[in-house]
Amino acid sequence: MEFHPLDRPADAFQRPLTAPLVELLCRRALGSDIPVLAATELGLGSYNTTYRVELADGPVILRVAPEPARQTRTERQFMRNEYLATPYFAPIAPLLPRTLAADFTHEVIGRDYLVQEVLDGRPAPEALPGFAPDARRPYFRRLGEITRAVHGVRGPGFGAVAGPHTDTWSEALVRCFADNAADLADLGLDAADVRAVGDRAAQDAALLDEITEPRLLHGDLWHVNVMVSPELEITGVFDHDRSWWGDPAADWTIWMAAKKPGTERDAFWETYGPLVATPQARRRALYYRARHLAAVRLERHRYEQRERLADSYTELGEVLAALDSGRIGPA
Repeated sequence: MEFHPLDRPADAFQRPLTAPLVELLCRRALGSDIPVLAATELGLGSYNTTYRVELADGPVILRVAPEPARQTRTERQFMRNEYLATPYFAPIAPLLPRTLAADFTHEVIGRDYLVQEVLDGRPAPEALPGFAPDARRPYFRRLGEITRAVHGVRGPGFGAVAGPHTDTWSEALVRCFADNAADLADLGLDAADVRAVGDRAAQDAALLDEITEPRLLHGDLWHVNVMVSPELEITGVFDHDRSWWGDPAADWTIWMAAKKPGTERDAFWETYGPLVATPQARRRALYYRARHLAAVRLERHRYEQRERLADSYTELGEVLAALDSGRIGPA
């Protein structure tokens, strides 16, 4: 078997597999007599270790999760969450990769893994720079349609799709901030600002609990998890391991789409629809921004992005200042 691993530092978060192990996992999942011709490690993702594997009858994607001991509280069992969440993504099922096999037994390797079909197209981060801003507008309009379809799905409770669920939105957010702060502290990072946001979220429970209906959130839907055709039509959406039930306004996609007003991203709102702009909604949006900043802080530390790590403290400080300058709801 031809094997093409990435050149990673010995202490990299994403732990590579050996060629014999890639071959063994594929044969265990798909059949002991299946010819495995080649495997190439892919580098776009930042959590799972992923390979494109060439079989005699076509390619597949092998995704291998980190060892359980290396998973944080806020990232625990992501792969299982994705696996359990997939049926809820039925409104966009034709865009999702079909899972061919899953193995969570840890009998061969002490890590969860999936084998999935290869989506058609090219990764959006590679394709988008080749188009003028106005030519990207149809892409953002379609992304708005897809996001709206996902957010239309109702859930049984708030929190990660796989659970545990809470009865109220405020409970889910307060728990999220507490877990994120604990994860940062485990890494030796200052988490006082994240704990402070969690405290304010608890005080603002009545405001947050105006959200009473859990909706499906992809959790990570943006360019890096989208495949496109040569014409920039969306052909695939993947990696919904961060999916959860909550307020649609809290989804990563909404935050990213709103980040650069006055650009081609505005086309997203033409199909998604406008966001609620009440004072209460704007205050909830501060908590959602804080949640995203706390989550990316973990990744910035993991990949030694020191300047961007420092920026997360500045940005979260701005959120705290905004929360303290205009409280809505009980003190």
